[in-house]
Amino acid sequence: MKKEKMQVLFDILPYLKEFHGKIFVVKVGGNVVENEDSRKSFAQSIAILKYMGIKPVVVHGGGPEITQMMNQLGMKVAFSNGYRVTDDKTMHVVEMVLGKINKDIVMSINMQGTMAVGISGKDANLLFTRKDLSNGDIGYVGKIERVNAELIQTFLEKNYTPVIAPIGFGEDGKSYNINADIAASEIAKSLCAEKLILLTDVDGVFKDGKLISYLTKKDAQNLIDSKVVEGGMIPKIQCAINAIEAGIKSVHIINGNCQFSLLSEIFTLEGVGTMIKND
Repeated sequence: MKKEKMQVLFDILPYLKEFHGKIFVVKVGGNVVENEDSRKSFAQSIAILKYMGIKPVVVHGGGPEITQMMNQLGMKVAFSNGYRVTDDKTMHVVEMVLGKINKDIVMSINMQGTMAVGISGKDANLLFTRKDLSNGDIGYVGKIERVNAELIQTFLEKNYTPVIAPIGFGEDGKSYNINADIAASEIAKSLCAEKLILLTDVDGVFKDGKLISYLTKKDAQNLIDSKVVEGGMIPKIQCAINAIEAGIKSVHIINGNCQFSLLSEIFTLEGVGTMIKND
C-alpha cells in the first residue's frame, strides 16, 4: 500500500513540473457551491493546487440560488437563449446572492489554510461592461469590454487566491449581470492562463449517451452546428472555443459535484471530464 501511495507522487511529478507557476482559471457553478460537501471538496482542491505552486483564480456563478431567492420574493424568473432576463429588481437580487456565495467560497478556501480574497467585477474596474444586445434587450445583462488583469495579478503576486463574482459595471454607472462561463473565459484570456476549467453539475460533453473525453476546437464547433449539444452546454463550449482561439492551451468541462474531480482531471492522463484543445 505504501508503495502504491508513493507511485501516485511519481505519477503526478511531470504535471507538477509542467504547471508550476502557471495560472488556472476555475469557474465553479452555483449548483456546485450550494452543496456544502461539494464546496468543501472544491476548496480543498484549490488549496492543494496552491501548495503545488499553481496559481488558481476562481470565478463563480449562482444561478440556482438566484432563481430560488427570486421565487421566494414572488418575482418573475425569465430566460432568453440561456441568459437571465435582468431588470433593475432582479439585478439587486443577483448582487445580493452572488455576494453571499462569494464570501462562502472565500471562507471555505481560507479554512483550508490558504488565503483567498473575494471581489466582484465592479471592484477597481475589474470587468468593464456594456449592455449585451445579442439576444435583444433583456435588461442589465453585460458583455465584457475590458478586464483589469493587473488587479488579479496583484493578488496572485501576494499569494492570494482571487474569488470573483461575475458582476460588471458600465460607463452608465449601472451594474450588469454577466454569464459566469463567459466571465471566466474573458478573465482567462486576459491573464494568458494555462487552463480554463469549468466545473458544472454534469460529467462533461456527451454524444449518443457517451462521455467525450477529448475534443478539438473544430470537433467542438461541429457539435454546436449539428445540434448535438443544446441548452446550457452551448455557451460553455462557445467559451471554450473562444479561449482556445485566444491562446489558452486547454479547456476542461467536468462535474464539480464529484469529490476531487478537479484534481483528477488535471493530474491523471485519462481525466474525468471533457478536455478541449486546439488540435
